Amino acid sequence: MTFLLGSGAGFSGDRTDAAIPVVAELIRRGQPAALIFETLGERTLAAAHRAMRDDPEAGFEPLLEELLAPVLDDCLKHGIAILGNFGAANPEGACRLVAGLVADTERGTASIGQVHGDDIRARLGELELQRWEAESRELPGEEALISANVYLGAAPLVEALALGAEVVVSGRVADPALFLAPLVHHFGWAWDDWDRLAAGMMAGHLGECGAQVTGGYFADPGVKDVPGLATVGYPIIEVEEDGSLVVTKPAGTGGMVTARTVKEQLLYEVHDPANYLTPDVVVDLSAVTVREIGPDRVAVSGIRGKPAPQRLKTTVCYEGGWQGEAEISYAGPNALARAQLAAEVLRERLAFRAPSELRSRLDIVGHASVFDSDAGDLQRSVQGNASGDYRLRLAAEHAERRWVERATQELLALYCAGPAGGGGVRRQYQRRVCTASYLVKRSDVNAFATLFDASLFETKMANERRAAHAN
Repeated sequence: MTFLLGSGAGFSGDRTDAAIPVVAELIRRGQPAALIFETLGERTLAAAHRAMRDDPEAGFEPLLEELLAPVLDDCLKHGIAILGNFGAANPEGACRLVAGLVADTERGTASIGQVHGDDIRARLGELELQRWEAESRELPGEEALISANVYLGAAPLVEALALGAEVVVSGRVADPALFLAPLVHHFGWAWDDWDRLAAGMMAGHLGECGAQVTGGYFADPGVKDVPGLATVGYPIIEVEEDGSLVVTKPAGTGGMVTARTVKEQLLYEVHDPANYLTPDVVVDLSAVTVREIGPDRVAVSGIRGKPAPQRLKTTVCYEGGWQGEAEISYAGPNALARAQLAAEVLRERLAFRAPSELRSRLDIVGHASVFDSDAGDLQRSVQGNASGDYRLRLAAEHAERRWVERATQELLALYCAGPAGGGGVRRQYQRRVCTASYLVKRSDVNAFATLFDASLFETKMANERRAAHAN
């Protein structure tokens, strides 16, 4: 029987009502199904570790309650498993929140699975690490290290489902592995059935970014027009036991599923289409066929698989000092020239008001910001008296907070000491978390699943609070 994979989110910060029509469609169709929340990237993992450093009970997806609350009751009633990497840096904390949400449902109870093993910080010194291709940074010292998380595959997620978990919470797993796991669990695919594993992994790759495959990221007015983006439907992937798959979306939602939207997502972040590396299988897309078989229905076939790699990617997060940002606007006649002058004034000021190791960048948003160099070569290449609305942005970083504050204060001073007409200044600074990528041996990673026991977690937290109070 066809298994349905529904996408509830494609990144941290995604629409929190996106899963509602997806779940309604899954229920309407009455087939075996799972709902997937993919909310984790390297940027968001670093932010999660920073949040957990400030508050030990934080560090999981901040929108978790808003994402789950509207659909949790319906999923539990209709046997739709929920899987998500919304545990981020703190899967235990996410499990605790999910347990609280479950208590408010009509049923009141549910089995919650927790995936362990992605956090290898405590063992980092004893493992053989291989630097990721193009990674130039050395492994930071112990004093700067914040975290080290391996991209796990689907196996511990499948284990959680086998234990009876109705909601599975993980930290860092490969995004498409969230989609592969319920397929392996449902169909009983073998871990060396490379073609089926590859098809399942690409079903996940097509669904992992939410509305990207249903027209959201595809839209380009006048070039690639997409209807109804305000109500864009998130993808549903239909998968058969033989690995054949169809991409679609809930009836009555906006957006579209076409051969072109699917092809764009299929190649998204794929460097070598014949050797797309994932933890569970190396995918070969070189003979893939993408075919429209009906309105908002696209079949994908010809996916092939090769044995899984022997090393797994690991993201290391470490202290990176302080970063700051400040902005000021210039508008009206001659605005571009005034913004350019303000940038030159800041460059001169920072040259003698800040230490040489301060790194800074100045962009003129509305003129040159996305493609410019750190030195501002592009923004200096066009001179003139262009009218318009421009925003000068300063970004700065240093090991010490005081120098970042000094740099942003220099932009604030442009109110009166800089070109005419500046306004709307904002500035902020925060600790910086840097990331670096390495590879670890698969055999050195111990990934497994357990069922979450809320009472044990409460006891643990109470003991930790008592110990902290005693100290």
